[in-house]
Amino acid sequence: MFVVGNGRLITHDQINPFFHNGAVAVKGNKVVETGKTEEIRAKYTEAEFIDAKGQLIMPGMINTHHHIYSAFARGMTSNKPAPKNFMDILENLWWKVDKNLNLEEIKYSAFATYIESIKNGVTTVFDHHASPMSVKNSLFTIADAAKKIGIRTCLCYEVSDRDGIEILEEGIKENTDFIRHYNLQDQNMIKGMFGMHASFTLSDESLKKCVKAIKGLDVGYHIHTAEAIDDLEDSIKKYNKRVVERLNEYGILGEKTIAVHCIHVNEKEMDILKRTGTQVVHNPESNMGNAVGCSPALDLLAKGINVGLGTDGYTNDMFESMKVANIIHKHVKADPSVAWMETPQMLFENNRKIVAEYFDGNIGVLTEGSAADIIIADYNPLTPMNETNYNSHILFGLMGRSVNTTIIDGKIIMRDRKILSVDEDMILKKSRETSKQMWDRM
Repeated sequence: MFVVGNGRLITHDQINPFFHNGAVAVKGNKVVETGKTEEIRAKYTEAEFIDAKGQLIMPGMINTHHHIYSAFARGMTSNKPAPKNFMDILENLWWKVDKNLNLEEIKYSAFATYIESIKNGVTTVFDHHASPMSVKNSLFTIADAAKKIGIRTCLCYEVSDRDGIEILEEGIKENTDFIRHYNLQDQNMIKGMFGMHASFTLSDESLKKCVKAIKGLDVGYHIHTAEAIDDLEDSIKKYNKRVVERLNEYGILGEKTIAVHCIHVNEKEMDILKRTGTQVVHNPESNMGNAVGCSPALDLLAKGINVGLGTDGYTNDMFESMKVANIIHKHVKADPSVAWMETPQMLFENNRKIVAEYFDGNIGVLTEGSAADIIIADYNPLTPMNETNYNSHILFGLMGRSVNTTIIDGKIIMRDRKILSVDEDMILKKSRETSKQMWDRM
């Protein structure tokens, strides 16, 4: 048992959201109690004490849409012309990167991404993977890295038609094999979903195969949805219906499904998302980088749709994603009053609801019985900090690299910026070697 205390404690618990000098008592992988440091220490005298030294204590961050396969693109040069649109980006970058990954490179992409996530205070990652020439065992390879490091993760393989029927069926099998292996286990660290790339890379026949594949499995789908105008135009041209309408006709939407982006959706599609209880994930930096438009996230939220926040592989820092989500909507709407409440809602409330569809333990909050996913961040506020303004302090005062201690499932994974579960230097050295090999092949 241990106590993390002597810090400004944000719990995200509605009853006791903030303690000026707070502490969290942990036994096993659960939070036993939160409260004032002196009271918690007096009650649990035998527990190890982890002194936050006046820093900020809060629940670990959650990323509900990521792409581990994109890790080795960092720093890579290309001899292709500069992309003119979203399809150029896919065809000349991402669909070349994912085709060149082997299992060894997938392993080190996963290790490197998870390490950087932990160092940015992220304790749960939902990933959407692709490696068409190395489909078999790709999810299991990523899961092995997650287990060794000690991070919580939900994985899927993005099935598509773009590499032919054989690879499509390999992707379906990888998803279902992984789901059957991990989701039926009595463990709360690794789970699976059924991944699909996007409507425009899946025929009607392929959608039918995907739906049939998870019959009887208690999972949903993880799919890019109306991210770029190309997806919408393809759906209207081929099927005479919009993207969300098409997915709904196949029974793909629902409470356990993540419809990523949902940028090019209309009022009718929003109503479908609401009626089906489908989860949506907003990825502001990726949307800006790909120039696909600004998500109608505020409109979706106003309708009562659960919109979470992810990174889409653009960064491993959810504090960074929070900052951009806050300003992109102000900029697009030319209204400085918007997104103040909606941004922390997406990150701290709605991401928790998405996680709860797959993991037990009230993840993303620090209260009795919740999962012991805790971070300590180096932050000494220059103005008063309390239960009414701590989101403003997080927004303007913190970044991922402020985090110096990360605890996941009751285990200290990083302390004083040092990863304890694996040899970080060795992994990053190997990552540089394997990424160079991939670059040379490309």
